[in-house]
Amino acid sequence: MSPYYHAVSSVKKFGGQWSDYVAIHDWFDETKAYTGDWTHRALRHHSVGIQWAIERFGHVVVNSNGQTIPVKMIAEQHVEEDCGFIPTPADYLKGLKDKPDGWMLKVKVKSREVMA
Repeated sequence: MSPYYHAVSSVKKFGGQWSDYVAIHDWFDETKAYTGDWTHRALRHHSVGIQWAIERFGHVVVNSNGQTIPVKMIAEQHVEEDCGFIPTPADYLKGLKDKPDGWMLKVKVKSREVMA
């Protein structure tokens, strides 16, 4: 779902206009630029990403109807619409833990040079 349609969904749930919410939904989905597919969700579509959204946008937004809406509720709506529930970062990492690529397990030789 695009940020616009998430914002339209926010209007149905919280009132106001789509433009009241689209910045939050844009922020969640801007990670599509990194992967171009569903895997972008692993970067922000989780419980910690919801907290990051609060840190970025504040605890509340005031919509165009003058209503105060918690950013947490808007962020949870976005994640639930895309994922069906609110995963944790650990939920995304489970597959990596079970079948990590070889490069993930290698420890590189550390430099002994002093960095200035």
